[in-house]
Amino acid sequence: MKSETRVIKLILISWLTAIVGLQIYIYLLERNYSELLLNELTVFNLPVHFWLTGQFLPLWFIVLCVLFNLWMDRHTSNNLEGTLRFRVRPLSGEKE
Repeated sequence: MKSETRVIKLILISWLTAIVGLQIYIYLLERNYSELLLNELTVFNLPVHFWLTGQFLPLWFIVLCVLFNLWMDRHTSNNLEGTLRFRVRPLSGEKE
């Protein structure tokens, strides 16, 4: 359980870092360069600030969710101590 909460904390910290970091990056681009240049920088034919906040952050969230699910699958398959396992008993006439 401790490792799960540690991974969840790391995922949330990376999500928060991406949100805050991108906003600071966009703010610094706007302050250091003209706003016109900020609109001229494009990624996939979108202004860079729109693409980073509107496209990259949801994509980053999906990547983090996939990584978390892959980690959880490996973690649960390696640690089966807490799971319930049922065994089907053979009928009286069958061999085990």
